[in-house]
Amino acid sequence: MTPTPTSRDTAIGAIPATLRQPGAWRFWLAVLLTGVGTGLAAAALTRLLEVVQRFAWKGSGTNLLEAASHAGASRHLLVLLSAGVVTGLGQLILKRLSSGNGIDTTEAIWFHAGRLPALRTLGSALLSVIIVGMGASLGREGAPKQAGSVLGNFFSDRICLSDEQRRLLVACGAGAGMAAAYGVPLGGALFSLEVMRGMLALRFVLPALFASVVATAVSWLALPDAPTYLIPSFPNSPSVMVWALVAGPVAGFVSVGYVRLITWADRNKPSSERKGWQRFAAPVVVLGILGAVSIPFPQLLGNGKDLSQLAFTNQVAPALLLILFALKPLATAMCVRSGAPGGLFTPSLTVGALLGGALGHLWLYFWPGAPPGMFALLGAAAVLAATTQGPISTVVLMMELTGRDRSFIVPLLLAVGTATLIARTIERRSIYDARLTDEEVEARRQSPETPLH
Repeated sequence: MTPTPTSRDTAIGAIPATLRQPGAWRFWLAVLLTGVGTGLAAAALTRLLEVVQRFAWKGSGTNLLEAASHAGASRHLLVLLSAGVVTGLGQLILKRLSSGNGIDTTEAIWFHAGRLPALRTLGSALLSVIIVGMGASLGREGAPKQAGSVLGNFFSDRICLSDEQRRLLVACGAGAGMAAAYGVPLGGALFSLEVMRGMLALRFVLPALFASVVATAVSWLALPDAPTYLIPSFPNSPSVMVWALVAGPVAGFVSVGYVRLITWADRNKPSSERKGWQRFAAPVVVLGILGAVSIPFPQLLGNGKDLSQLAFTNQVAPALLLILFALKPLATAMCVRSGAPGGLFTPSLTVGALLGGALGHLWLYFWPGAPPGMFALLGAAAVLAATTQGPISTVVLMMELTGRDRSFIVPLLLAVGTATLIARTIERRSIYDARLTDEEVEARRQSPETPLH
């Protein structure tokens, strides 16, 4: 007699049930292998980026802003024009690896059961690391995310997993790439579910956690186990609480504009139907312009990590915060528009840090006493949550990225919650849906699996 499933069995779902079935070990073996491979790939790609930075900017290899600030105007132009040439040639080579424009991880998970063109995706990951190291205004986490996704797809093929298991494993691989790149195992796991998979279902939690923890542990063999951002312990206050309630909706509106800007840029980047010279010329022109603008504003180069660190510790003047808040989103959007591959996580966080810092300095004229860096931190979280439409993963990621837990949690939740609510009310797509058509976004929202977005 077959036992009737309990309510707990139903709530936990399919994955724990498969543990009691023959062959379930294959799925968990694939999760383990994906985690190990992603950790190794993230470590290798991070070290490659540092080598490229060191060679291109004659710096330490870990602080692009410092090196670029001391570089002459001719080096800015030479390095960014070279990055444009590398991007153009790389895109032509990638086109030969597979037809069309390729698909990104979100599109693959939702509409292709996680299937990705392996060579083209890995080639795009390698290209993004090189050009971000040279100064393209994009995120470095895109490469390990792509590598993790490809590994999830690869092991799904080799171990003969079902389409649903493949879809989950590819999302876990993407989250593991994020986790390993920044040393954020819990945040990476939640990111893979809430943002990439679009669901925070209990049956997905263990695989996501296992993949992210393994990938992070493996990456720590070569990468430092330290917070990405070093900040003081910010004291809470009524001023900060009220500011979070006021600034959160502002961050939500800004995020909607930013997501739409990135969507426009992605839809208008050089397509596979354009002539080869057009696909080659676009990144050369755009990155050349970025090189010229970066002479007075070296903060525009790279993913923005160093700039965010300065904003969190109140080392950016208010006027400069406003100028960079206008320029950084444009720089990132134009890099996307040119066809340059790269991530959007850290650039989005940086836009929020600039917004929060500028609004915070204005707030201090009326209600002084709070540390300005805390406003930048809360703004970064609010914009990141609203652009990714992943509030839970964002809160955890900010705590892991800074190594802080309770010092800013309440205003953080207020800013993140209000910003995400405004963004979801106005704009149905997240920044990772930029490549999807309106019909595909609507199909994702209407999925019977009750997605979050």
